[in-house]
Amino acid sequence: MIKVALTGATGFIGRHVLAEINSHDGVEVIAVARELREGCPEISNGRWVHMDISKPPANAFEALGCPDILIHLAWHGLPNYRSLHHFETELPTQYVFLKQLVQQGLKSVVVAGTCFEYGMQSGPLSEEIETRPANPYGFAKDTLRKQLEYLQALHPFNLTWERLFYMYGDGQPNSSLIPQLKKAVERGDKVFNMSGGEQLRDYLQVKEVAEKMVYLAIKRQNIGTINICSGKPLSVRNLVEQRIRDEQYHIELNLGFYPYPDYEPMAFWGDTSRFDHVMKLK
Repeated sequence: MIKVALTGATGFIGRHVLAEINSHDGVEVIAVARELREGCPEISNGRWVHMDISKPPANAFEALGCPDILIHLAWHGLPNYRSLHHFETELPTQYVFLKQLVQQGLKSVVVAGTCFEYGMQSGPLSEEIETRPANPYGFAKDTLRKQLEYLQALHPFNLTWERLFYMYGDGQPNSSLIPQLKKAVERGDKVFNMSGGEQLRDYLQVKEVAEKMVYLAIKRQNIGTINICSGKPLSVRNLVEQRIRDEQYHIELNLGFYPYPDYEPMAFWGDTSRFDHVMKLK
C-alpha cells in the first residue's frame, strides 16, 4: 500500500487530484486541510488530517502517517499574482514545511509549479528554457523550486516539479473566465465583456491535469521539472466561442472591452516532449 499525502485537497485542483487518487487501488490518501468542515469530499481509501502548514506540529511527518509521497498543492494568496505576500510570507512558509518533512523521512515530493516561472517568454515553452519570472507569484514558485533542489544535495529525496498551465472544469474559481461567462448568461446579459481574445494560451481540462499529476507522483522518481499542459495553443476568443457553442448560450462577445494582461506574453504554450518521454518509461 502506497501512502500519498495531499495538501490543498479542498481547492479547485486538489478536489480533482483527490478523486483521481481515490480511483487507484493500492493507494492510501491522507488529505490535508487547514480547516475540516462540512463539504469536504469523502475519502474511500484514506482519511482527512487537520494541519496548518504555516504552523505544523513538531512531528509533522508522523502526524501525516509517514507518507511515501507528498503531492503539495497548497498555496495562499491567489489569484493576486502581483502581491508581495508570495515571496515575503508564502515562500518561507512553504520551504520550512517541506524541509521539515524531508528531514523527518519524506522520500518523494511532488509540487505544483506554474507556467509563470517562464515569465514573458513567447512561443512553445520547454523545461530547458531558463526561467524569467515577471511577477511575485512566479518568482516565489521558481525560488522554492531552486531551494528544494539545493536541499536535495543535503537530504536526498525525489522531486517532481509540475509546471501547470491553464485549467478549466468543475469547481473552477468564480473569478475565472468561463465561470464569468456562465454568470453573465444567467443574469441575462446580452453581451460578455472581455479582452480582444487573440492571446494564445495552453488549456487543459482539470480532470486531465489531475490524472497526469497523480501518474507522475505514483512513479516515485526524481523527475525534476516537467510541464503539465496540452501542448496546443488556443486563443482565448476561441475558448469562449467554443463554450458558447457547446452550452448553446445566447450572448454576444464585446471584444476589446478589457486591455490585455501586462504580466503575460500574447502567445505561449507548453512543450509536452518531456512528459511524453516519461510516459514511455517503465
